[in-house]
Amino acid sequence: MVVAHMPCHRRLRPVILLSLIGLVLLAAASAATDDDDDGDQFVYNGFTGANLTLDGSATVTPDGLVELTNGTTHEKGHAFHPTPLRLRGPPPQAGSPSPNGTSTTAAVPVRSFSVAFVFGIVSSYLDFSTHGLAFVVAPSTDFSTALTDQYLGLTNTQDDGNASNHMLAVELDTVQNIEFHDISANHVGIDVNSLSSVESHDAGYYYSGNNTAGSSSSRFFQNLSLISRDAMQVWVDYDGDATRINVTMAPLGMAKPVNPLLSHVQDLSAVLAEPSYVGFSSATGPGNTRHYVLGWSLGTNGRPAPAIDVARLPKLPQVSSSSSSNARSKLLEIVLPLVSAAVVLAAGTALVLLVRRRLRYAEVREDWETEFGPHRFAYKDLFHATRGFRDTHLLGAGGFGMVFRGVLRESGVEVAVKKVSQASRQGMKEFVAEIVSIGRIRHRNLVRLLGYCRRKDELILVYDYMPNGSLDRYLHAGGPGEGDGDGGAAAAPTLDWDRRFRVIRGVAAGLHYLHERWEKVVVHRDIKTSNVLLDGEMNARLGDFGLAKLYEHGDHPQTTRVVGTTGYLAPELVRTGRATPLTDVFAFGTFVLEVTCGRRPIAGQTLLVDWVLQHWHGETLVEAVDPRLRGEFSSDEACLALKVGLLCSHPSPDARPSMQQVLQYLDGEAPLPEMPRTELSFDMLALVQRKGLHVMSCACSSTVMSAGTISDLSGGR
Repeated sequence: MVVAHMPCHRRLRPVILLSLIGLVLLAAASAATDDDDDGDQFVYNGFTGANLTLDGSATVTPDGLVELTNGTTHEKGHAFHPTPLRLRGPPPQAGSPSPNGTSTTAAVPVRSFSVAFVFGIVSSYLDFSTHGLAFVVAPSTDFSTALTDQYLGLTNTQDDGNASNHMLAVELDTVQNIEFHDISANHVGIDVNSLSSVESHDAGYYYSGNNTAGSSSSRFFQNLSLISRDAMQVWVDYDGDATRINVTMAPLGMAKPVNPLLSHVQDLSAVLAEPSYVGFSSATGPGNTRHYVLGWSLGTNGRPAPAIDVARLPKLPQVSSSSSSNARSKLLEIVLPLVSAAVVLAAGTALVLLVRRRLRYAEVREDWETEFGPHRFAYKDLFHATRGFRDTHLLGAGGFGMVFRGVLRESGVEVAVKKVSQASRQGMKEFVAEIVSIGRIRHRNLVRLLGYCRRKDELILVYDYMPNGSLDRYLHAGGPGEGDGDGGAAAAPTLDWDRRFRVIRGVAAGLHYLHERWEKVVVHRDIKTSNVLLDGEMNARLGDFGLAKLYEHGDHPQTTRVVGTTGYLAPELVRTGRATPLTDVFAFGTFVLEVTCGRRPIAGQTLLVDWVLQHWHGETLVEAVDPRLRGEFSSDEACLALKVGLLCSHPSPDARPSMQQVLQYLDGEAPLPEMPRTELSFDMLALVQRKGLHVMSCACSSTVMSAGTISDLSGGR
């Protein structure tokens, strides 16, 4: 037999070729992520080609960044790993009971897991940003019902705090929100089923001299600014055995600090669903802010998150320098060869100082504003009054902007300065004309609007400063505040009944003046406890005229857009969109009930007016009075206030009294009309829902509604 021998190198070629093909396929499969066989470990060194689940404004940029928000006002965006993760260990053996005798998912503990990610927040201003972003573990990627702004695109007014959310989030927030007890406008928080953090701390990291875990006395804290436009890294570690959540952060490129920034004991077995999705969420309010994720890794079952390759991460976009800086750079390139270094340095320094000064105090002025004269403030004066709008002077933040405390240098007068973005669609001239007209109103129960200023796309309103803050702080002490934050964030002692009744009477007097006694009819359109401020003698003053509408006595209002805050809105507003003094009376009725009962207008699916009506029908009206008064109140006055509140909250406008009649009832100058229980039997919640107005409200701001949607202040004027 003759055997033909093939050369050895020819036999090896097919083997080598197959091996190369296998290596190429393996490299391609792991280009974006390095998943293990169970799908419970991955790493993204940039997101080019990544198969993420995106919604809202979230996109993957050509450079490989996850851009959660693109600077659009009132937008939300989400980016999730597409595959749900199973974070629990093996289920109990068949037939073996769980600790509570059942065989539920909660009986299976959540395994240890670790997450690392790199993020960046790029704002147009280094001293101001909209809300931040959050890493989230949730049972679903559907956040269509979530609100924007302070809710970070995660929850809404009704669902926040519900155990059914099954949500863990680590928020990196750049706004101090009173409603959720935020500690500052630059903080990190651990959230469980709610945006009210169970643990929070100013953003930064701990370090020690030898970089070893030591006693707290040997640790040093270094602050980090979340809106510095720099990339930062965050580690989230859950120890399933100790049921402890640790959150650590550091500048990009720095090794993970030994001591975590936050550490909180929480058994996630009773919180998280199985399976769960992991990802990121963000939402924006007024302002041009973009939120980015550059890299991300995860490890479960006790394995640490794989290290993120910093060298492979995409770069954050840079905010373009001002034209003045570019001009200075070109000037230096031309002048430097011709003159000495000293002359160039002096000229450049002078130019920079001049441009910075002009940009800092730049205003928008038009010829027609000359007619408003002294009502216009110089931006420079307001800038100095608030020390550059520093966070230390921040009284609060709402959906329409931020309120700062200031002192005018020339007069020494304390003022409240409110920065409002995107002021009006009706026309700036008409808007300012109404603001200036309202500024001429003088009444002891109304906050005086001193004037305005315009800068870029912001309208700045200047009010008298009320040292004792807003009324809602005293009614809901220890609970989240609401409104625009004109009164600060701290909880206040509960008001006694005499002061409450005086507040009710004072607001009624202020509304009577607006409706009937001033030269024009003024419909306030946003009466609520957070817009009632208390002066140095605890007298009530109705404030925030940003939504007010003026018209001549005898005329009919022309506005056709619904504005105000849900819970205080009269039902006919949804049908006609026309605000009248009687719609203010309705809001005043809800206000009276809230002051008397110490309860918010909406609690879950129950409206306060319906709850008080139940006591009225059951002849237990006195039991509706705020229990924190401990029985120390006049039952006759309290019942009178509750009846006045119910009468003003009647769904039929014709059945409501005028504010002059309300004052007569409160002062005992006229008897309260009989209110048959058969007449007061309306279900306000059913009526409101039947008209298409959903029970949802932004607790820190007014809302503007039209055709079932919510927009900002500009739509309402």
